[in-house]
Amino acid sequence: MIRASHSTPMLRVRDVGRSIGFYELLGFSLVDSQGSPPGWARLHCTGGAIMLLADLPFDVVVAASRQMFSLAMYVSDLPALCEQLLAEGVPVPTIIHPPYMPSGEVRLTDPDGYAVSIYHWAQEQQDAWEMRGGKKSPDRPNLGL
Repeated sequence: MIRASHSTPMLRVRDVGRSIGFYELLGFSLVDSQGSPPGWARLHCTGGAIMLLADLPFDVVVAASRQMFSLAMYVSDLPALCEQLLAEGVPVPTIIHPPYMPSGEVRLTDPDGYAVSIYHWAQEQQDAWEMRGGKKSPDRPNLGL
């Protein structure tokens, strides 16, 4: 049976270059882009990827803030990442501790209004998850996902 693989979210954005800069602050690296200025780009981070596309006038595309879509990211030191983002001028809300992620979460909005949730997942969370019977994923050896 043929199966799809390598799922990568593609976000329609106003300005691919501006979005590249934002996602680089979160740990993504530019892998490929097309055009000058770029109209499409692919970025990778540990365990993930994202594509950015500016192929239509943005007002033709459903506004990002009205879409039921959110990116989820994990980091081993959320307070340190928040400090880095603040130093770069990114508005960062207070870390919250919801029942599903008591170690901490921040909810950001990218330049086009897409929701980006960043969760604290340090070694102690990984160890606790494994003690509860979680299995390591081969493509994400450091996360219980």
